[in-house]
Amino acid sequence: MSTQEITATVDGPARVRPWVLVFGTLFVCAWSGNQFSPMLLLYRDIQHYSTSTVTLFLGIYVAGLAPALVIAGAISDHSGRRTPMFYAVCFGLAASALLALGEFGSAPIYVGRLLAGMSVGTAMSVGTSWLKEVSQTPYDVGSDAGSGARRASLAFTLGSASGALVAGTIAQWGPVPTVLPYLIHLAITLPFLWLTRRPPETVLPSAHRPSLRTRVHVPSVSHRRFLRIVVVCGPWLFAACALSYGYLPVLLADAAGSLGLAYATGLSVIALVSGALIQPVAKRIDSVSSARGTVVSLATLTAGLLVMMIAVAADQLLVGALASVVFGAGFGIGLVSGLLEVQRIAPAAELARLTGVFYAIAYLGFIVPTILAALTPPFTTLALLGVLVILLGFSTIAVMAGYRRHLPIANH
Repeated sequence: MSTQEITATVDGPARVRPWVLVFGTLFVCAWSGNQFSPMLLLYRDIQHYSTSTVTLFLGIYVAGLAPALVIAGAISDHSGRRTPMFYAVCFGLAASALLALGEFGSAPIYVGRLLAGMSVGTAMSVGTSWLKEVSQTPYDVGSDAGSGARRASLAFTLGSASGALVAGTIAQWGPVPTVLPYLIHLAITLPFLWLTRRPPETVLPSAHRPSLRTRVHVPSVSHRRFLRIVVVCGPWLFAACALSYGYLPVLLADAAGSLGLAYATGLSVIALVSGALIQPVAKRIDSVSSARGTVVSLATLTAGLLVMMIAVAADQLLVGALASVVFGAGFGIGLVSGLLEVQRIAPAAELARLTGVFYAIAYLGFIVPTILAALTPPFTTLALLGVLVILLGFSTIAVMAGYRRHLPIANH
């Protein structure tokens, strides 16, 4: 793209910077993925789906998300960012349209959740990379090196929080709760079919067409910094989210009583907003000369687990809310630090692919509540949470062992 075209995009009649439009696209896709989370109790108790069916509704989301994270990133590194992000918006729209038809059977829900995963997976790998690229000169003069990672993390957390807040509030108190939340998402997302075509393309399509296997290959995934810092911390980030607003509301369901949906929604919003608010601080904590940001994240998540154990032992809703605050802070610090590590490690040609691998590893943490539930009994919940504290301690020690070693060259 020429300098004149870039200037026109940035300083045109609407004077909307490119990063704002990419931010908005990532926001609405994240909304698509998390609007279903506080609806689980509704589908189980009102729609009378079995617990196993509701669990499968959650699981099929990951089946769409995981391959999209890797494949969309590979495609965009080769062919450009704009087209995959357009399809991410299309997947999100189709997902909400199908979920709104959930009263007619489980099939639309299964397909809708699969498409929601594809939307979020594509947006997270491609959108994060695109946002990083349009958050630097010449597209955004004056921004610092960490702006793209902070903005991507903020778009994801705010979008996820908004989706949970709107859907959960309507599920608890609003009309037609199995339809209205999805119609609202459709309304806010439709304009992005046009808006996502406006930001400049930052990757020049290549005339050479390597095989998909070659494009999916990510050499920088073997970087010692990635293996010993990013991979160790990654799964704990979304494990914290899953524990905070996926598992904790179930453990405190008796204390919440008839306000179970509202409480689950509240924990989602508290955790994600805390993660968003901590991100300016997270940038200051992160260091190019050490793994300080990752260590602080793991230590904060350990504190969150300890507070969660107190909440469960005392059956206290307010202590549970405090646990979500701490979990959210640890998540926000870790997500910003993880993305900054990835952006320092990956060459430009691999940025979206390595970002996708990072998110795919991080999303493994979502299976933690499922494992805990399967092990209860014979083990008690508090005993299993204690094991997680120990494992987090080992992870922190592992990261500290490589605190200042294997640093990447920060020139990408």
